[in-house]
Amino acid sequence: MLRGIEGETGRIADIDIPHILVVDDNPDDVRTIIQAMRRAGWKVSAANDARQGLQRALVLRPDLVLLDLQMPHMDGFTFCRLLREAEGLHPIPVIFLSSAGSLDNRLKGFQVGGGDYVLKPCDPKEVIARIRVHLHLNSSPTPEAVALADGPAITRNNNSEDQLLLRAAMRLINDNLGELPSLAEIAQRVGTYDKRLSRLFREHMGTTVFAYVRELRLRKSQQLLAESEMSVQDIADWVGYGSACNFTTAFRHKIGVTPTEFRQQAKEVTVE
Repeated sequence: MLRGIEGETGRIADIDIPHILVVDDNPDDVRTIIQAMRRAGWKVSAANDARQGLQRALVLRPDLVLLDLQMPHMDGFTFCRLLREAEGLHPIPVIFLSSAGSLDNRLKGFQVGGGDYVLKPCDPKEVIARIRVHLHLNSSPTPEAVALADGPAITRNNNSEDQLLLRAAMRLINDNLGELPSLAEIAQRVGTYDKRLSRLFREHMGTTVFAYVRELRLRKSQQLLAESEMSVQDIADWVGYGSACNFTTAFRHKIGVTPTEFRQQAKEVTVE
């Protein structure tokens, strides 16, 4: 786990001291918690907004993030989405620390990758106890973590802001094909605006957002037709077409056969 002294190679040598990143735009809310963590012997870094926090997470690679939910410019949900797309940072536990305690907020926190959700105001002893649990759960190195430790450092290009936004948008689209948000909402939920997101798709993917969605829907539908017994109507709903008729028209235009014919051909190939 953790950070220590810089060796001759310029890389950071590991020592067994947890490093916690606290991201909260109201320092008074977390002052006693930070003090308690330092008394526990842990290293603590802080950021006053989510954008600054994300940049510090990319550089410091902490062992755990304590994250406020409601912050200006970028909220905790967006921070968590982008952190989960950063190469090498996906396993970092995130604990939401927020006064927004509605069920919708708590569920959304878990959906975007949070590992825990603590309501403010809270007792620092409870927060410390929860941190200990998550550090313990995360202490066994995964194959990915071992590979990262032995291999070259993550390049800035792989974890550039553009790459994080693009990967987060692609995951959001993939997870919501059936009820796809508008382009503006997708962009807002990954921390940018629609024109920039469109530009990123053109520059990095060589396609528009809408063309990417069409191709993804067709690939998903081909997989479901070949590997499942779902009806054509159910598949149309699953991948986001308004009706089986619309789905069949789009599928035949692109693939050259109807969904039913494609399924039959897939079965014949399997039998052979």
